Amino acid sequence: MFGLMQDYPLLVHTILDHGAINHGEREMVTRSVEGPIRRTTLAAVRNRALRVSKALELDGVKLGDRIATMAWNTERHLETWFGIMGNGAIYHTLNPRLFAEQLDYIVNHAEDEIMFVDLTFVPILEALKDKFGTVRKYIVMTDADHMPDSALPNAVAYEEWIGAVDDDFEWKSFDENTAAGLCYTSGTTGNPKGVLYSHRSNVLHGLMVNTPDVFGLKSEDVIMAIVPMFHAHNDTRTPVVASALNLVAFITLSLLLMGPMQHAGLAAATTAAAVTQLVALLWLLRRRSGDLGMGEVNASVLRILLASAVMGTVVWAGAGLGQWQNGGNDPRNLAVFGATAVVGLVTYLAVAAALGSPELRDLQAAIRRRVRA
Repeated sequence: MFGLMQDYPLLVHTILDHGAINHGEREMVTRSVEGPIRRTTLAAVRNRALRVSKALELDGVKLGDRIATMAWNTERHLETWFGIMGNGAIYHTLNPRLFAEQLDYIVNHAEDEIMFVDLTFVPILEALKDKFGTVRKYIVMTDADHMPDSALPNAVAYEEWIGAVDDDFEWKSFDENTAAGLCYTSGTTGNPKGVLYSHRSNVLHGLMVNTPDVFGLKSEDVIMAIVPMFHAHNDTRTPVVASALNLVAFITLSLLLMGPMQHAGLAAATTAAAVTQLVALLWLLRRRSGDLGMGEVNASVLRILLASAVMGTVVWAGAGLGQWQNGGNDPRNLAVFGATAVVGLVTYLAVAAALGSPELRDLQAAIRRRVRA
């Protein structure tokens, strides 16, 4: 005998439905690759994702087909994610930082059929297009006005492509263990290895990471997802977490890590990260020297601060180094890379030296155990 309560599969696109129905006007803010800041809503994301699914079906995409994306964190990229999954296909994120040989291997091993690409990465794919044996269409994630004169075969502007269909489409229904996303390793040991995520795993992960002992977010909270969507699928779940637990206050996908990052934007991000860490450090030091003992400082604050220092170093320094490598070895980018690395490292060391709380020792012990594992 089986139960009858809540008898429906854990499919990622049903969570977007929940967000659009109950929090449809919640905003999502991103910086477009073309430059301007773009604002949309969860309801609009769902409508356009439905159009992506419908257009993919017209292009002959079926259950289990791999659809690649090489794009920054933008609302268009998020629309394609849900549109691909809602059609029953598998979204496959490509890391543009990988070597050409690795991208060649990954695309052919996955047998990608259609590829979504941001303007930034069109030259990368143009150089590799003759090596891709299964890709039959390229969708450049821009509008007709910004569509480049590209050598990619069967290339079409994203806005024109979804503009040819409406949102009168029903998500496909299938088993919750159906594959939803594919992500490859960087190939540090041999060829890159593909990691396949299911709808069920994505939804459950989204639910679990928002428990009180992890993020514990509320519907009023705002999320800025810094990790690129092509890196472990942005931990695959920020949009899932936000909409699954009424947290669609909004997902502010990083305003600075998407699109052609300018020196001023990167410098501003570096300054903001440094100031935030410094203010938090001074606050903690004041608590230490004041009447309130360090034991009263919530362990969560310590975790957030230390995570901020480490992640700030990794993200901003990585962005600076990436821009340096891909921007003609501009010394300004290298300077930003060095500065951000120093800021994060010094902050972490200062906090570790200043705080002697049991919570910090527990956290350090946990980190050591994780490293050994």
